[in-house]
Amino acid sequence: MNLVTSIGLLLFAYLCGSLPFSIWLTRWKTGKDVRSAGSRHATATNTMRQAGWGIGILVLVLDIGKGFLPVFLAQRLGSPDWMVMLVAVLAVAGHCWPIFAGFKGGMGLATASGTMLAIYPFAFLIGLGILILLMLVIKHAARAVVVAAVVIPVVYWLVGIRGEVLWVAIGLAVLVGLRFLIDWRRQYRELWLDREPTSEDKPE
Repeated sequence: MNLVTSIGLLLFAYLCGSLPFSIWLTRWKTGKDVRSAGSRHATATNTMRQAGWGIGILVLVLDIGKGFLPVFLAQRLGSPDWMVMLVAVLAVAGHCWPIFAGFKGGMGLATASGTMLAIYPFAFLIGLGILILLMLVIKHAARAVVVAAVVIPVVYWLVGIRGEVLWVAIGLAVLVGLRFLIDWRRQYRELWLDREPTSEDKPE
């Protein structure tokens, strides 16, 4: 792979990740910015709060896809492990800090899942299982993700997963784990679709 191809692939990964589907589709559906309410993040779950389950699921699929596509392309081009890791990280970075949305985007979890799904679906399933278990135990989404970011690469190593899968897992763990630290003290009222208190939630 020559230098021009490598730079083009990295740029494509970031731009692909920067496509703010949650912002575009929520604005199309409701006329509002998804970041103006709820968690105030451009995520699929916040889209579900603002625009409904149908739009939210569509955003989830698209966010996974924009992580899957650049990594799949990098693999097809025969990229070395370190390049695949950079492609994955840049796709997630684009989602978190999108150039098309004022560098204020989502949390990167769905896009990170897409990158891992492209590399090794079994590793994706292991990571998903660990995350779900931690969410059920910790009962706080952001803290569960931060802990999962530490645990998942270790589990991969213990079960013999090596090479680009482990390198990508480490790169994503650092980025996504740090990203979710901003919500470490946030109060979650629901495990999956956390929401801000409303007048109906307040005691009489």
